[in-house]
Amino acid sequence: MDVDLRLLRYFAAVAEEGNLTHAAERLYVSQPALTKQIKRLETLLGMTLFVRSRDGMALTEPGRALAARVPALLTDWDRVLGETREAARRADRVLRVGFLASAANEATPRIIAAFAGRRPGWRVDMRQAAWSDPTAGLADAEVDVALLRLPFPGQEALRTEVLFSEPRCVAVPSGHRLAERGRVSITDLRDEPFVAAPADTGRWRDYWLAVDERGGAPPPVGAVTDQPDDWLSAIANGYGVALAPESAARFYARPGVTYLPVTGVSPSEVGVAWTPAADADPVVQDFVRCCLETRNPA
Repeated sequence: MDVDLRLLRYFAAVAEEGNLTHAAERLYVSQPALTKQIKRLETLLGMTLFVRSRDGMALTEPGRALAARVPALLTDWDRVLGETREAARRADRVLRVGFLASAANEATPRIIAAFAGRRPGWRVDMRQAAWSDPTAGLADAEVDVALLRLPFPGQEALRTEVLFSEPRCVAVPSGHRLAERGRVSITDLRDEPFVAAPADTGRWRDYWLAVDERGGAPPPVGAVTDQPDDWLSAIANGYGVALAPESAARFYARPGVTYLPVTGVSPSEVGVAWTPAADADPVVQDFVRCCLETRNPA
């Protein structure tokens, strides 16, 4: 019987947190999705691992036995996988860089050029991630380092450095009642449906819905997308409005979509992120240095 390692990671988080809500926040997945995966693991193993109690999720006897072994198993696997990927990367001289949307905007080519100068013979493999993965592949070790938007779920477990910030704007259908205004406020958008990221992105989705600036009340959601093209289509077709970085007006200009300055929301920050294990990786650290040396407002 083969068990997906992701299921074991979910199990370990619930066992350590003793609470589904806290574990879901830590894993940046929705609570229903996490519950489903725990049930799947129990079905695969043919045993009950948790029972619900007044205090949360209590381990059963089989659950305690599994919990005693899983952390070491996952640590060993992560080390083996990391060493294998490191060997492959060094053999090919490729640095995998995850990114979301426009990465570090106009600074991206400068960062890559600086890295090429610092590491002759190495190539940067830029890998764009969907918005359903705000870590741009770092959480699953699919990339070595990432250029992404802060804040994001799981940020506390990674190393991050802010490169620059930029105002947020709002993208509206060009025929929208607000489209002719020179500027809008978040209160003007209070009752507007929004085009949102997937629900299981949690904190990431809330940030781009400006939940904090609304007093904790999310807006109605008119559409859910996780790719820039789908996002633009949903806005142009009138399914909702959406907050975006100011640079979206340059990188994602499209007929049918109008970008407006918006007041009452915090700016968006772009950062470089890497795992704590990569603190000792000289190639990753060279890339980070190139990011820091070229950082300035986009």
